[in-house]
Amino acid sequence: MKKEFDFLVIGSGIAGLSYALKVAAHGKVAVVSKAELKETNTAYAQGGISSVTYKPDSFEKHIEDTLIAGDGLCKDEAVKKVVSEAPEQIRQLLEWGTRFDKTEDGQFDLHREGGHSEHRILHHKDNTGAEIQRALIEQIRSHKNITVMEHHFAVEIITQHHLGKNTEPWMQDIECYGAYVLDKKTRQIDTVLAKTTMMATGGVGSVYQTTTNPLIATGDGIAMVFRARGIIENMEFVQFHPTSLFNLSVRPSFLITEAMRGYGGILRRQDGEEFMYEYDERGCLAPRDIVARAIDNELKQRGDDFVYLDVTHKDSEETIKHFPNIYKRCLSIGIDITKDMIPVVPAAHYLCGGIRVDLNGRSSIQRLYAAGECASTGLHGANRLASNSLIEALVFADSAAKDAVGSLDKIQHNQRIPEWNDDGTVNPEEMILITQSNKEVEQIMSKYVGIVRSNIRLNRALGRLEVLYKETEALFQKSKVSQKICELRNKINVAYLIIKSAKKRKESRGLHYNIDYLQKLDF
Repeated sequence: MKKEFDFLVIGSGIAGLSYALKVAAHGKVAVVSKAELKETNTAYAQGGISSVTYKPDSFEKHIEDTLIAGDGLCKDEAVKKVVSEAPEQIRQLLEWGTRFDKTEDGQFDLHREGGHSEHRILHHKDNTGAEIQRALIEQIRSHKNITVMEHHFAVEIITQHHLGKNTEPWMQDIECYGAYVLDKKTRQIDTVLAKTTMMATGGVGSVYQTTTNPLIATGDGIAMVFRARGIIENMEFVQFHPTSLFNLSVRPSFLITEAMRGYGGILRRQDGEEFMYEYDERGCLAPRDIVARAIDNELKQRGDDFVYLDVTHKDSEETIKHFPNIYKRCLSIGIDITKDMIPVVPAAHYLCGGIRVDLNGRSSIQRLYAAGECASTGLHGANRLASNSLIEALVFADSAAKDAVGSLDKIQHNQRIPEWNDDGTVNPEEMILITQSNKEVEQIMSKYVGIVRSNIRLNRALGRLEVLYKETEALFQKSKVSQKICELRNKINVAYLIIKSAKKRKESRGLHYNIDYLQKLDF
């Protein structure tokens, strides 16, 4: 079945929904979500959203903090753009009904997190992302121009080569006309045509065994754009959150927010000894990559399964007030964080690279935009500064919306697009191959392409992955299309991109820590 919209949005996190709300006044919008609208990376974001709000903070300080964290690879224009436009986007969130915590005098209760020189993190308790998601969904549900397609899975974007003149030298002679979308209930694949398409599919955390991302974070958008020959960059920079709750029986891992260390939490070895000042003069407030590597080193040297995060020295009532969800979650497994230290381990958390976009959110494929975690804007460089991701998604979604609306009248639907031909005979849900291959991808990436890497590990990972790639492509060709086979295919594509990017970077920088390119091993 063919469906036509002015704007197609693939993904339902903060980037996709804010973009949809801003373009909806100018045409018909479809929002494709492979689960429910609320099941996104955004909803799992605990800590907060960064923006210069009060003095003594300033744009200059926020810019400097971001550049330092990015380890020399940030794009200056992108950093300045996000920091300077952040306050206006915060005002927009408030207008949409987002509730940020305030002090008794009515000022925003700002937190400070690792790598930040000032208190500039707005938050809603310890579930900021869920609060933003709630407000956006309420707006989306009530908008007459927005069609929500929950439980729909984008299989491929629809592209064709053309001979038009590129607006930018780095853009390609490829145009996007929409996407082939699987209705998971009817198992039919619809041809969804759009004048412009926004890719906002979130991250890639499920490529790893231990991740804080929802398990739907399988890198779908990045993989689709890669297969369409769009430009993908900086995939080697995978951020591991230093502190996820150690609980082998649960996947994804429960995130223990960065804000807990900003609040005064102390990382300790299992014998109770503090260790972070042995690695960095900033101690527990060092940037995430340093803290994650320090914990990884401690675990490997001592043979322990976890370290502790300790807030037992803080006021109990304040702790529960600031972190009610963490308190409840830990209590459910017998840990009272006001009395007991929290066992934590690093977990795959955020991708700094992705689909290359310009300052207007345009990808290298014409009529295709990208925003949020699947996009590489240049803000994060080699390492994301804490709480910069949600504001980045808002700022670039806003710019993309303005650009898409401005070009809408010049674009027509491409009516010559054929229907999807699904003549597969194998039902992959009944096959153990899918489950086993998924586990193999996660094991390969966790063992060989994790926090600390080496050339021999990367080569071994690539060799193992090539076997899985060939097997999965052969299975895909003869299978009925399903979410499971598509997600496996996407995870393999994304894993390949991470490994190839890591092999290409002949240095250790930021989140890419390769022991073969260290003059001396720091720890």
